[in-house]
Amino acid sequence: MKIRVQSIHFNADQKLLEFIQKKVDKLDQFFDQIIGGEVYLKLENVEDEENKISEIKLMVPGITLFAKEQCKSFEEATDLAIESLKKQITKHKDKTRAKLSEHKAILSTDEVSDY
Repeated sequence: MKIRVQSIHFNADQKLLEFIQKKVDKLDQFFDQIIGGEVYLKLENVEDEENKISEIKLMVPGITLFAKEQCKSFEEATDLAIESLKKQITKHKDKTRAKLSEHKAILSTDEVSDY
């Protein structure tokens, strides 16, 4: 899957970029129709230790999924955002399947009533 990573207010090292790519690639196991994604890594200038923000946006046919987490490290924030996206993907798949099976049921009853 094609993913674009932008780091805001700092330069991300290669190890972090590889970690994010590996985590996002695992989402293909849950839904193989993911078109692409964008990851925004932000470093806030606050005195709190939890100043690292990871925002992940996934483009899926018909919808865009988004998750944002703020933690002490980018790895932890990315993990939490990925977990949130897994839930969103599962929910989206369930809704899509329900609509599809409902549509098939309507088509099959129409065919029977035409005779």
